[in-house]
Amino acid sequence: MDFELSDDQTALRDGVRAFCEGRFPMEVVRGLADGGGVDRDRWVELAGLGVFSLRLPESDGGVGLGCADAVLVFEELGRALVPGPLVWTHLAAGLVPGAAEGAVVVGGMERDDPSGLVEHPGGCDRLLVLDDDGVWLVDTAELALAPVAAPLDPLTPVARLRAPLPQGERLAGAGGAAALRRQGAALAAAQLLGIAEAATDLAVAYARERVQFGRPIGAFQALKHLMADMFIRTELARAAVYAAGVTLDDPVVGSVPRAVAAAKLTANEAAEATTKACIQVHGGMGYTWEVDAHLLLKRAYALAPAFASTDDCAEIVAAELATTAPA
Repeated sequence: MDFELSDDQTALRDGVRAFCEGRFPMEVVRGLADGGGVDRDRWVELAGLGVFSLRLPESDGGVGLGCADAVLVFEELGRALVPGPLVWTHLAAGLVPGAAEGAVVVGGMERDDPSGLVEHPGGCDRLLVLDDDGVWLVDTAELALAPVAAPLDPLTPVARLRAPLPQGERLAGAGGAAALRRQGAALAAAQLLGIAEAATDLAVAYARERVQFGRPIGAFQALKHLMADMFIRTELARAAVYAAGVTLDDPVVGSVPRAVAAAKLTANEAAEATTKACIQVHGGMGYTWEVDAHLLLKRAYALAPAFASTDDCAEIVAAELATTAPA
């Protein structure tokens, strides 16, 4: 399994990063909180970049790439904290008319989600609902919702269902739902990897410029160890996320459920640990609204349960290892 990026993949990654730096700088991202996290004009621009049609065949108007390429794109989106139901709309491309073009914003959830929370209720036009019987499409106008006044992530507004979800229109069977869960988990893991990278970069930059006792604080051994751990966790997550993308594209290289679960598990833990450490490196400043560290941590917590929680992933990995262990 070769994780070395090709020239095309490097260009893809760099192109998405440059786009995010130009269209989603942090001051713009912060401003999107007042509009529910979804800017329709920028959403169409994301679609024009190919974010949602990336894995659609060229014959269907897509880019024709695979999951190994998609994780690179979503890594950069996570790094820039681009808000909105990016993964769900990407998964909806080819299933929901208008999703690939950015004309329709698609969110999603599990039908049996005990929280009953719908993300981006004001920004989504449609909702993909997954259950044991398949994939269902629900019009968000049919939902009875009670907005949550203070969501954990200010860029991920949520509302609570006040009535059961409508059944909706069936788009795919149980196999389709399972496939979307695996693909979604891998892409959410890629976003978490990007968040871990951003937290590490933010901490290192601050440690280089903040002077204490006449020296940059990054020169102190305790902080060196802390940031080294951040880097190691991020690189471990990168290996797992890239492996999941490769395995989804070519299942012959290994177990898809194990690869995806390992990626989500590792990325969840890396994002949580690095964002906490980033705040610690900043000291008292890290707890202020003006420093971006808290936004990284909050997005990491918001993404952690998406498609598969840390505990769910650990159980999948343990079960897969138990079935392949020698007698």
